[in-house]
Amino acid sequence: MWDRPDFLRLPDRTAKPRSTGVTHVLDKGVPPAVVEGVLAVAADLVDVVKIGWGTAYVDRALKHRVAAYQGSDVQVCLGGTLLEIAESQGRVAELARWAAAAGIDALEVSNGLGWMPPGRQRALVAELAGSFRVLAEAGAKDAAVAVTAADWAEEMTADLAAGATWVVAEGRESGTVGIYDPDGGVRAGVVEELVAAVPVERVIFEAPAKAQQAWFVRRFGVHVNLGNIAIDDVVPLETLRLGLRADTAVHP
Repeated sequence: MWDRPDFLRLPDRTAKPRSTGVTHVLDKGVPPAVVEGVLAVAADLVDVVKIGWGTAYVDRALKHRVAAYQGSDVQVCLGGTLLEIAESQGRVAELARWAAAAGIDALEVSNGLGWMPPGRQRALVAELAGSFRVLAEAGAKDAAVAVTAADWAEEMTADLAAGATWVVAEGRESGTVGIYDPDGGVRAGVVEELVAAVPVERVIFEAPAKAQQAWFVRRFGVHVNLGNIAIDDVVPLETLRLGLRADTAVHP
């Protein structure tokens, strides 16, 4: 049992299972030994792991990976791109059965490729929410697609009403699309319009870069939900949340 030091004044941090202050991690298919090593030092800090893109489909260690995460009370989510491809081929039911058999308990529903007709993403959220926890992503993966906060807010509100647990603001692994400029800067106006219309505690902001994570912690505090966190950035992110790093430290 770890004896955490308690001589510093730090922000209160909720314990798992959390609904706010969520750390959503991107697993790109790292070796199972890496998963086990990260969980050994930071299982209490990881809430959701997304098995990125379509990596789960070709992962020989998938069941072992899922079991390791769930043994540490971490929700395991498939990446939305895999669902989008399955939808385009009329294979959503097959994907859902395969995911359930693998022990996966959450699905990301997105339309980042732009292949779905209007209303289809919302219908999928409603269809899948009966069997899985659903994370519904808003935004396109193409940087050329304009970001309209009002449209995102409308989409997010509809997805929450359809049964999504959280809605995800697109930033990609690169942190250069959606809520970010091509150089990685936060589009603060877009973010502010979103949270004026959608409860911030129901939004996971994809924030793969340290500067992006620090911006959201400074703006919304320790309980902001952050996603697409690299697996080796879990502990560094926690120091940002708690003000144990120069980027977010506050003078008493």
